[in-house]
Amino acid sequence: MIKIEHLKKVYPNITPLKDVSVEIHDGDVISIIGPSGTGKSTLLRCINQLEKATDGHIWVDGTDVTDPKCDLGKVRQKMGMVFQSFNLFGHLTVIENIMLAPMDLLGKSKQEAYDEGMRLLRTVGLAEKALNYPDELSGGQKQRIAIARTLAMDPDIILFDEPTSALDPTMVGEVQAVIRDLSKTGKTLMIVTHEMNFARAISNRVFFMDEGGIYEDGTPEQIFDHPQKENTRRFIRKLKVLELNIENKDYDFLGMAGEIDQYCNKNQIPYKMASRIHLAFEELVQQVLIPVLKQPSVQAVIEYSEAEESAVLTVRYNGPAYDVTKQGDELSLKVLQSAVSDMAYTWDENAERHNQAVLRIRQA
Repeated sequence: MIKIEHLKKVYPNITPLKDVSVEIHDGDVISIIGPSGTGKSTLLRCINQLEKATDGHIWVDGTDVTDPKCDLGKVRQKMGMVFQSFNLFGHLTVIENIMLAPMDLLGKSKQEAYDEGMRLLRTVGLAEKALNYPDELSGGQKQRIAIARTLAMDPDIILFDEPTSALDPTMVGEVQAVIRDLSKTGKTLMIVTHEMNFARAISNRVFFMDEGGIYEDGTPEQIFDHPQKENTRRFIRKLKVLELNIENKDYDFLGMAGEIDQYCNKNQIPYKMASRIHLAFEELVQQVLIPVLKQPSVQAVIEYSEAEESAVLTVRYNGPAYDVTKQGDELSLKVLQSAVSDMAYTWDENAERHNQAVLRIRQA
């Protein structure tokens, strides 16, 4: 259905898409998730050529839409798009908004367009609003009308660019219900969304976008329950991460303590947990590791999960095998045990820093 090869999009100050290659099959329902600014909307806009690709190719049903000779009008008859803003014509009634494109572009008679428009309004539950004007509707109703207008062209592919992001939370469900019904029709859907539960429930594939492309592509179960890549895991678990690197014995301990303070305050980490993070870092790094490492190379990563209100301190360090959970200073180990619920040590000879200690910070 859609094939993308080496798609690149460059703006003057940013390159959201560096190299995207993927195939989207007939009937796929794909949710596109990821942090803001990672090219999710840009990908959709390049597919329907609202944005011109800087490089690469996009084929829709075998037609290269990036070819300057491509008849985009013909391709767009197969491909509808629903935006954050509803883009309804304010001077036309609801039914007139839906009838316009089928009459102008598909050559349907006024009666045919009207009959089909009313059928679609019934599908989205708004037949009684046919003679209303857009400014008489709620945001959720406007978005359902926008979906009905897209469906009036009977597209094989529908692209949704954050269709619920501009809505009051009380209206999100009604629009999601319409999209959920559409997902069962066999049409190909691509949905940029920040609603993770919705993405999980509706999709057969999920694209997690980061680092200039599709960072991870998998089933909802893989992406949400068993992500394979680090950035995906951090995003799904709503992890807030602080990374600290130490390359000599005379590192700025007080400066790093200040960074931990700022990190805890910024992420509203509860006071007791923040104190335990400080304590675990000080005891493990400052009291246990630095004295025994001749030339320290230590990476300390603090991860706080908003969703679970939990924190993990992972410390990777160089040198020969040294299990800090057993070989460390006895007093420091007792202090660590008061701050953590679990400690685990592993050795990996293929890693940059062979030693790794993972400490789960005590919650209560």
